[in-house]
Order: sequence, then structure tokens, then C-alpha cells
Amino acid sequence: MSFMIAFSIASILLCAGMIIRAKVAFIRNMLVPASVIAGILGMIVMNTNLIQATNAEMFTVIVTQLFTITFISIGLTSNNKANNDHTAGKQIARGSLGMGMLWNLLYALTPAVGAVVILLVGGYFGMDALYGLLIPFAFTQGPGQAATFGSIFEQQYGIENAAMVGLTFAAIGFIACFLIGVPLAKYGLKRGLAKKYGESEIKDYVKRGYYTKNEKRESIGQETVFSGNMDTMTFHFTMIGICYVLALGMASLISMIPGIGPTLGGMLFIYGMLAGYFVKMVLKKLQLDHLLDNTFQTKITGWSTDYLVVCSFMAVQFSIIGQWIVPIIIEAVVIAALTIAVVLYFGKRLGGDNDFSRTLGLLGTSLGTVPSGIALVRIIEPSLRSTTAIELGMMNIPMMFSYITVSTIMMIMAGTLSITAGILWLLAPVPIYLILLKVFKAWGRKTYDFKEEAEPIKSKKKSYA
Repeated sequence: MSFMIAFSIASILLCAGMIIRAKVAFIRNMLVPASVIAGILGMIVMNTNLIQATNAEMFTVIVTQLFTITFISIGLTSNNKANNDHTAGKQIARGSLGMGMLWNLLYALTPAVGAVVILLVGGYFGMDALYGLLIPFAFTQGPGQAATFGSIFEQQYGIENAAMVGLTFAAIGFIACFLIGVPLAKYGLKRGLAKKYGESEIKDYVKRGYYTKNEKRESIGQETVFSGNMDTMTFHFTMIGICYVLALGMASLISMIPGIGPTLGGMLFIYGMLAGYFVKMVLKKLQLDHLLDNTFQTKITGWSTDYLVVCSFMAVQFSIIGQWIVPIIIEAVVIAALTIAVVLYFGKRLGGDNDFSRTLGLLGTSLGTVPSGIALVRIIEPSLRSTTAIELGMMNIPMMFSYITVSTIMMIMAGTLSITAGILWLLAPVPIYLILLKVFKAWGRKTYDFKEEAEPIKSKKKSYA
């Protein structure tokens, strides 16, 4: 009952978010997603004790489970946008490697800076510097990771209320994502930085947040199963259920590894994605992969992401993190500023005619999640005509380097590394990522400038062809 009440409240608030987005001019023009609006409303509702039938802990559980479902759905989704054109292939490779390495750089840099910030100001509020290490899971990975790793820190290392602090960071990250990202996208439109792939102006349905009766709409997928036997939606969710059980099995096996097993076993989302890949592979071998409609599968991913965002806001309890709210906000502001500076500097130097689109995508991903990054990209190219969306998916491959940072954070939490030595270890891979950006030719001359129209910059891009 507590779960159903929590789900129902989130649903009501999502509807309220849609109405507010459509009717309030300021919010409509800022293009704030309904899920973020609903989340902010929900955070207020939960912290004023207007709802007694459920609690913040339930929303934390929902966030963790939805995060796993999201990754299962990603694993079950194939990429049919592959392009055999050699030039496009090189563009995608450079973009995904470049953005992946920049993400790795931020993933390593932000916990080091976050720990320093809390070391400097946290003591005045009784906040341990270890909490500063939670920022990369929240900002560069989103509320699901923040809740997952926060729970691991609580259960394995006794770091009280770590999940709550992580979710608070994630909520602030989402707000920063759209407060900064949307004006940046709109300014880029005015400067003509999206002429090749995008629009000259933002369409009414984008501002409004929904389509009117007579507007052209995209399909959400095709039927793959005869409804008299089983509904297509039912089939897709049965695959998710199978993957979830497989993920639990893999997590249980990994948790048996001495020492690091329990920690690695707690990362259920990873095994969920691997299970999704495995099930998709089996279906392909059996020539049944057509039963999973990619377009519909992405809608399931979007569904889980929307509810994940709402519930992550609603899981924040001011009564618990209230005494730490000042250092939390200070760290969040510092990390947001650092993230924006890194993305704006390197984003225009990745070496492609879609670098502005890449900048928006990386900014949204580094302050929220990949879906929030794609949401910013859609502002300037609603049809996703460039390779940016593909690159945001493929950047997950070089992002595997992030386990170096995760391992370092775990050692600091376990007391194997002191906080000072840990900060130095966190910073150690940063020069390597910068070198790799040069090696992959993803750090070159500017391909666009906010002070100029897009056209004059084109002559500078020949060296990247």
C-alpha cells in the first residue's frame, strides 16, 4: 500500500507538472521538464508532512529499483542508427571518445574538489569530508547512482544518511542542469550555432510540452505480439522481469568474492544492463529480437527516468540534512561551476560540426543523466539529426575508466586511504585523460564561438575532417 500511494502521489504531481509547464510562462520558456517541476512540488509536500501514508524511505527504494530498470531497458535497446559512412563513423568515434574522456575527467575531479570543499566548510556544521565524495554519483550519474552508492556507504561503511545526501546533490544537479542548459541552448539558437542540424527557433509544442490534436506526432513503436495472446507492452515488461532476476543472480555470485564482493554485488544496475545485453543477444540468436521494438523500449526507459527524477526529489528529507544544507549547497554550487567551465571549454574543441550539440548533451549528462542531456540537445535539434544522441550512448564505453575513481572512493570510505592521500589519488588520472583527449584528437581548436555567428567558424574545421 505504501508503494502504491507513493507511486500515485508521484503520478498526480507529474500531471500537475505538465499543467504548470503549459500554463506558467516563465517555466514554459525555461523548458523545465514536468518531472523536475513535479519533483520540486513533491519535495515540498513530503517535507511539510502533508502526506502520512508513505515516507521518504519508500521513495529512496523506488529510485534504486527504477535505476536498475532503466539500465535493463538500455541493455534491451538496440541501436539501429549505425551509419556505414566512413566520415560519420570517425565523427561518432571522436565524439563518443572525447565526451567519454571529459566525463571521466569530471568524475575524477569533482569528488576531489568536493572533499576539499567539505574539509574547508563542513567542520563548522559537523559534516565529515567523506560526504563530499558523493558528488560524482549524483552530478555525473544521477539520482539512481546517488541512492545506490549512498546505500552501499551506509551498509558497508557506516556512513549515516549517505543516500539522503547523495539524493540532495542529485536534485540540485537537475535544477542546475536546466537553469544553465536551457538559456545556453536558446542563446546558441540565436547565434546560429545549430543551423545545420537544428531549428532557427523553438517550436510551440516544445515550449508547451505536449502536442495539440492537429500537430504531427512521432510513433511510439509498433505491435510485435498479437494482443489476443499477450499485449506488446506486457511482453516488453516480461523481458525486464527476466533481466531483473538474472541481475539478482549475477549480483549474488559477485557478492561471494572475498573483500570487495559485497560492495560490487550492491551495484545491481550494472548487472541489469549486462542481463539486458544477454537477453537481447539470446533473442537475436533465436531470430526473435524483432519482438522487442526499439522505439517502444526507449519509451519504457523514458517512463522509468521520469518517475526516477520525481521520486529522487521526494526522497530528500530536510529534517535529516537540514544541519548540513549550507555546506551541501556550497559544494553543489562549486561543482556546478566547475562542471560548466570544463564542458564549455572543451565542448567547443571536440572537433565536429555538431560540437554545440555535444556541449549541451555533455552538460546535461554531467549535471543530471543522459536523458537530461538528450533533452537539452532536443531543444536545438528536435529530430536528433546529428550524431550527438548516438555519441551520448556510445560514450559509455570509455566511461568504463570510471571504475578507477570508484575504487579510490571505496578505499577512502573503508579507511584504507586517508582523505588527503585519497584526494591525490583521485586527481592522478586527470592528466592521463587530458593526454588521451589529445591522442584521440578531441582537444583542438574552437569550432564555434558564442561571440560570433556559426558561419565564420566553419573555415577552422577543415583540420578535423
